Amino acid sequence: MKVKRLPVGTIAANCYLVWCEETKDALVIDPGGEGQRILEEIKKEGLNVKYVVNTHGHMDHIAANTEVLEGTGAKLAIHQEDVPLLSDPNQNLSLYMGGEYTCQAPDLVLSDGDQLTVGKELLVVLHTPGHTRGSISLKGNGVVFSGDTLFMGSIGRTDFPGGSYSDIIASIKNKILPCGDDYVVYPGHGPATTVKDERLNNPFLK
Repeated sequence: MKVKRLPVGTIAANCYLVWCEETKDALVIDPGGEGQRILEEIKKEGLNVKYVVNTHGHMDHIAANTEVLEGTGAKLAIHQEDVPLLSDPNQNLSLYMGGEYTCQAPDLVLSDGDQLTVGKELLVVLHTPGHTRGSISLKGNGVVFSGDTLFMGSIGRTDFPGGSYSDIIASIKNKILPCGDDYVVYPGHGPATTVKDERLNNPFLK
């Protein structure tokens, strides 16, 4: 599995290109801005994008959905609980970030345990509510994309609508930490970390 991180948008949310080295089939996680830049990177790597996946429905993770979907012909996927955020500028916070963004309805409505396949790579959907009701993480071979659930040394905010501190802690402890100490965590903001480092050092998990 190949992973390329692209910090995009005004608050540098991490967009990830994830692909099978053998087939070049790919998915895009959280295209939160700079759609043309994302498309240029897709072209540069010669990728065939099958899915655009939103880990949750906040503006900084969905703002380039339309551009990337139109540029690739990919299918849009998001958890069922966050579907309403795609069409509601109030819930997706775009109303408070200088615009009123909405995008198309998803092609795939995800639930815990669903699987997404790109070439020979498999990603499993982990429902990890807390930042939003429909926040997800994606578990692959030795990696987990945690969205705004878990960061290096921190966790996602829980003061937005649908947020819950108790839920986000439970999500991390029951869904992400059991992936295993050696798993690399690719968060929605900031640098990568590992499950082991967060289990041992994250102050929110003590």
